[in-house]
Formats: sequence, structure tokens, C-alpha cells
Amino acid sequence: MAEVIRMPRMSDTMEEGNILVWHKKIGDDIKIGDVLAEVETDKATMDLESFYDGNLLFIGVEKGIIQVNAVLAVIGKKGEDYKLALEGSGATPEASVVTEVAASVPNASTSPTTPASNSDTHIKASPLAKVIAKEEGIDLKTMSGTGDQGRIIRRDVEVAVQNKSSAPKGAPVAPAASTPSSPATLSASSTYEDKPLSQMRKTIARRLSESKHTAPHFYITMSIDMTKSVAARAAMNSIAASKISFNDLVVKACALALRKHPAINSSWTGEAIRQHHQIHIGVAVAVADGLLVPVIRHTDIKSLTQINAEVQYLAGKAKEKKLQPDEMQGNTFTISNLGMFGVDEFTAIINPPDACILAVGGITEQPIVRDGKIEIGHIMKVTLSSDHRVVDGASGAQFLQTLKSLLEEPVRMLV
Repeated sequence: MAEVIRMPRMSDTMEEGNILVWHKKIGDDIKIGDVLAEVETDKATMDLESFYDGNLLFIGVEKGIIQVNAVLAVIGKKGEDYKLALEGSGATPEASVVTEVAASVPNASTSPTTPASNSDTHIKASPLAKVIAKEEGIDLKTMSGTGDQGRIIRRDVEVAVQNKSSAPKGAPVAPAASTPSSPATLSASSTYEDKPLSQMRKTIARRLSESKHTAPHFYITMSIDMTKSVAARAAMNSIAASKISFNDLVVKACALALRKHPAINSSWTGEAIRQHHQIHIGVAVAVADGLLVPVIRHTDIKSLTQINAEVQYLAGKAKEKKLQPDEMQGNTFTISNLGMFGVDEFTAIINPPDACILAVGGITEQPIVRDGKIEIGHIMKVTLSSDHRVVDGASGAQFLQTLKSLLEEPVRMLV
């Protein structure tokens, strides 16, 4: 019996994937472990490997968006009737083809959409597009759309209006069409640019919107005198094989502070407050399409050099979009550091399922008072964003006090 391959959930937050390229074609022999295709998920571009030997009989989606658990391909014996396997799985070749066409419409052909009748009401067009077309005397039946599933949208009508005004009198008006090779779509007046959303950007928008609107955020900001940490880092880097960063110090200090304040190392489940016994810190990394959060596991029991090596390794993979799902899951606390960009302080949106996220600003030289004397100190501001369903103000403040004490006396991290 042929095996129906469905789109797997390649990350904990994935709802759909984007087929970028197939490395195999129909008729190719497949072995277990062969890379079938490259798939863009919400977090990375990943290789989709085969779990079966056989012949590639059918491809459900050549390129474009595919929902998790939708039919991706069929592998079986050469010449086998794959339609029986599809029917047994509740899918049909025709349904898969429809999925493929619908997914590829934004980058697809320029052939005009056939209306269901002569009435504009049956043409796939937005209400605004219909209004503009009527005012400008544009026949929607002669146009193709660049919207979802070939829908004619305002931009298409604007292009048609521009073509109409620039065409010689009596010449036919060229219909608006999408340009597959163009990475973005310009308006008729070129006053704005629509850039397609990546899977990562879609997920960032969805999950952080949910976080902001679901979790009641509150914020606590504290200034930390990093003068002794600056000196300690310089001393460590004089003998360390790799250069310890200030971010490494913050990660280690947070892990030790979480050990002392387990209420911060928690999650809201809807039915209970889940207090995690292990400390896994997510470190936000800026990438071309948005933000990825690789996870440093068991952070509290790792040395600064181990943390440094792991952060560098995972950050490098993140920027190449090569992180694996297990390297981005299981976080119990998150750190977002914008200090290297010259940011003094900011607030961050909680990264689910965590109850808290720490926003770290840069270290600046400022006058401070010590023992009645004004001296130059190295000040860093941090802001803790907390989910008030899980963490109270006093608990958040006590966590920051412990973090402050560790960074202001870094020798405490060694005992």
C-alpha cells in the first residue's frame, strides 16, 4: 500500500508551511532519509526527509503554502495506483491540486479570472475595487486579480486606471497582473510597497498579539551598577579561550535568580500555574525576517564559558535559519537584549509560554554616589515584563533585587 505523506508540524507553533523547493520529482526512487523538499516554517527553513522507501508517485503542493496535516506527497511502488491511498486517507488528487493552485495564486499566472456570470456581483473582487472600477469605467471581467485566490483588489484597479489613462485613444486596456519575479508589489502611484509576509512574521504577529491581549502585562524597571561586572569580565577574558559577553553574565545571573525565585520560572496553563523545576532560558536573536528564540537548557548549572559557546552556536544557526524545533522549545524564561544597538531601556512582550521576559538595555557611564562621593559608574537598566495572572509586583521586584545583587557583585555567581 502506498504511503500518504502529510505536512508534519515541524515546530510547536507551526500551523502551515511554505514549500520552497522540491529536491525530488515524480517518478524518482526514494530512500529513507532522502531530503524530499525544503520547507519554510514559522521559525526556520528546514529539510523534509522521507521516512519511507519507494517511488515518488504524487506531489500535492509543488510550491507555496500548505496547512499542517494536509497531503504533501505519496510514496509507493512504481506504477502503483496512488489514488487508492489518497482515497483511503480521506483526500483526493483533485483536492490536492486545488490546494496547490490556491496556495500559489499570489505569485501565479496572469490569466484573467473567469466570472461566474455577466454580473459584477459574481466576480471575485473586493467591494472597494468594485466601487473604483465603476467610477472609472473599468470592466472587471477583463481583469485578473493579485489578491487571495485571484481576487481583484484595489491595487489591481488602480493599475488598470493608470494603464487606461496612458494608453492611446481606442487602444485596449491591459489588465492588471501580478509579477512573479517581483519580491514586493508597488502601488500605481508608487507611494507604498506591500511586502509578502514570511511564515515567521505571520507567527510572530499572531503569537505576540495573543500574548499582549491575553496576558495582563505589568513592567518593573531597575538600574544596575555594572562597574564590578565590567572589571570581572575584563579579568575573565584575559584568560578565557573565548570572550565572555555582558549578555552571558546577564543570562547566568538570571538563571541563578530564577533558582531563588521559582515563581518567576512559571507558566499559565489556564487551569493552573505551572512552576518549572528546570531552568531553560530563551535568548532572543534578531534575524532577517524577525526574531528567533533559541533555548539554553539547564542554564543554572552551566558555566559562563558553556553559556557563551552555546549562545554563539545557536545564534549562528538562527541567523542561517537552520535551528531545529527542539532547539527553540521548552523555554521557561526569556531574555531580550538590545543594548548592543545603543538602546538604554525598553519593554518587551512576553514570549509564551513564559510568565516573564527581561528586556536588557545598554551599559552607559553615569555619575553615581558612593559613600557620599560622586564617581563614574557603569549603569545598565533592565525591565521585567510579567504576566499578572502568574506573578505579582512584589515577586517581580524581589527577582530583580536578586539579579541586581548578582551583577553588582559578580563573585556571588561563582559560589
